[in-house]
Amino acid sequence: MSSTAANVSFYNKDNPYPARILENRLLSGPGSEKETRHFVLSIAGSGLSYKAGDSLGVYPVNPPKEVDDVLRLLGASGTERIVLPRATVSVPLRLALFANLALNAPSRKILELLAAKATDEGERARLAELLAPEAKEQLTAYLEQRHYVDILADFPNTRVHPQEFVDHLRRLMPRLYSIASSSKVHPGEIHLTVVVVRYHMNGRDRVGVCSSFLAERVKEIETLVPVFVVDSHFGPPENGAADCIMVGPGTGIAPFRAFVQDRVAAAASGRNWIFFGDQREAVDYLYEDEWKQAMADGHLHRLDTAWSRDRSPKVYVQDRMRANAAELWAWLKGGAHFYVCGDAKRMAKDVDAALHEIVAQQGGMDPAAAAEYVKQMKKDKRYQRDVY
Repeated sequence: MSSTAANVSFYNKDNPYPARILENRLLSGPGSEKETRHFVLSIAGSGLSYKAGDSLGVYPVNPPKEVDDVLRLLGASGTERIVLPRATVSVPLRLALFANLALNAPSRKILELLAAKATDEGERARLAELLAPEAKEQLTAYLEQRHYVDILADFPNTRVHPQEFVDHLRRLMPRLYSIASSSKVHPGEIHLTVVVVRYHMNGRDRVGVCSSFLAERVKEIETLVPVFVVDSHFGPPENGAADCIMVGPGTGIAPFRAFVQDRVAAAASGRNWIFFGDQREAVDYLYEDEWKQAMADGHLHRLDTAWSRDRSPKVYVQDRMRANAAELWAWLKGGAHFYVCGDAKRMAKDVDAALHEIVAQQGGMDPAAAAEYVKQMKKDKRYQRDVY
């Protein structure tokens, strides 16, 4: 789907399509440290189209309990009218907190507002301590451990007007998820692979706003999911005869499920090689049955897995790449495209380092020549990354 094709639909980021969840299935097994789910959303009749490699934007809403707690701490009913940032029309406070404003990641400015309003001596002293020039590290640590509801609870005697409060909140932004299906195989549907974020912080149980919205709150509030398609530079080789190497640990596997489906549907003659990794094979092997069936059908030609918690020392996808360096280089030398999806901070950097090593060692190059080879792969769009 080109960006031009995407605009054929009436629905976009500013006017998202209300999609219905057709399937919400647990992928991870009992005992997994992650709750990974497979979602199927209907876009039938929307006019939306997508290609393998694209992402889906999802607009979530905040947990109702957190909204209720914020209202209680503000001393507000929720019916008060407020004006959102960069808006001109007023809306009810409860609606704004529920659907329009982010309740996490507070900034220094909210503390400055409270400091200007504080009349309680103890609270004023504590705010002054946090805002002192020499307390930057303390302030950063404090804010990282709190949502706005926590800050209001920390200073219960300092009241702010609802409009003053919302003026300090950011817009609730859509979350982007790699699409895990091919429209050639699943017309009218979009599949997602999502880890539901749950954690405990500062005495409260927390959830990821969008992942928990999809997993549980959509059903609770009987609502549809506002979505839009995001066109991507990331996608399988245009030349179906080209081989395809895909590195996608964890939910990074999502677009490669779409790639393989797409290439099979298009009768692409190029080979497919997947590197997948997670914590434990028994409970974290996402889409295991599908991959094994694809291998049996000859649609997937290599499948290398890495399980970091099943053995010591830990094994990661980059270790599997190194263990198969000679064959990986043979594929690359033959024109294979190389793809990476997933964690940008560590995994993608480690995979990139392993790729440079393999090119240097197997190709008989010095580090500078190997770097130039990889750079050329990027220019030729043979090395693509979708990392976050």
